Amino acid sequence: MELTLINFMNEQLNLVKTDFKRYMYDRLPWDARLVGLMGPRGVGKSTMVLQHIKEQSENIKDKSLYVSADHSYFATNSLTDTAAQFVREGGEWLYIDEVHKYDGWSSELKQIYDSHPKLHVFFTGSSVLDILEGEADLSRRVLLFNMQGLSFREYLELFEGIKTPVRTFEEVLKGKVQIGGVEHPLPLFDKYLHEGYYPFSLEGYFQQRLQQVIRLTMEVDIPQYANMTPATGRKLRHMLGIIAGNVPYKPEATSLANEIKVSRNDIPTYLLYMEKAGMIGQLRDQTGGMRGLGKTEKVYLDNTNMIFVMSGDNANIGNVRETFFYNQTRLHLPVTSSKVSDFEIGQYTFEVGGKKKGSKQVKDVENAYIVRDDTEYASGQYLPLWSFGLLY
Repeated sequence: MELTLINFMNEQLNLVKTDFKRYMYDRLPWDARLVGLMGPRGVGKSTMVLQHIKEQSENIKDKSLYVSADHSYFATNSLTDTAAQFVREGGEWLYIDEVHKYDGWSSELKQIYDSHPKLHVFFTGSSVLDILEGEADLSRRVLLFNMQGLSFREYLELFEGIKTPVRTFEEVLKGKVQIGGVEHPLPLFDKYLHEGYYPFSLEGYFQQRLQQVIRLTMEVDIPQYANMTPATGRKLRHMLGIIAGNVPYKPEATSLANEIKVSRNDIPTYLLYMEKAGMIGQLRDQTGGMRGLGKTEKVYLDNTNMIFVMSGDNANIGNVRETFFYNQTRLHLPVTSSKVSDFEIGQYTFEVGGKKKGSKQVKDVENAYIVRDDTEYASGQYLPLWSFGLLY
């Protein structure tokens, strides 16, 4: 195999640590023939792939190749030729990182899959990509997974060295949730809300790094995928700024279109791109379910770290509370808007607020809970907001 690629892989493997792994690590079918892991920039996809390679036996590792699709090597070499050479030399496990940065990625993945039936291919890419609607028909070939940023539970382990198990939704509702060895969780929770959603926060200069993630996602990733002009990419970033200043934003296509000078009909599509890219979350009503075609009732920034980076001291605490709750529960639960309160999850209704938030608004609602951000422990229908950060 080309020495340039081997050296690159070994350098990356030497840099990665294996003491902490994201929630998706044990859920992925690493042995399948074609697996795709999608997710926003900065949530740890590349690290997880390298961790998997590093923990394999030497025999398997010798038959593995990790490449990044934006490596200069691929300026003059194709993925298909690289895969073919790798297979001829006995390779069995090919890992392609950031596949979205390679032109014609879907067609070449299909060709690699069809040409080398004994080759296992694992790739990562931006969550804005739609594999099922790519240039080539990958839908019946690929197993596709999505990953979001750190939960509060993961943050505790990675940043604070505090290990606590994943809790079920039912355990949280019953108030049977504590963090071993932590008597007062709120100071840690506050740190998480500000700088705990992205693993790269450990590297320092967090605000600058997150601003760069936002800029590249809005001005490069989305326009590149949707064949937009750079000018449209800048309009998208302006649109995100407007939403950030008004969150939770009540979608009003006409005024938003006038503000950024685009067609009103383009607004729903732009919002969907931004949601897929991990920049916003759209809370929908029950007519279409969590990811269905229900009407969008509110638009949030994707996570609380984005709120503090984009709004600073002007961050609205009510919005921070709701954003955290929606972000942490949406991964596995069917979260929708509520006609009488903030959120509904199945048969349960949730009102999110501070320590003075009472039950008046939901007093006649069955299975209703009050979720408070400055409460340390549960008491009856009153639940601490931080406890919903232990669901994954």
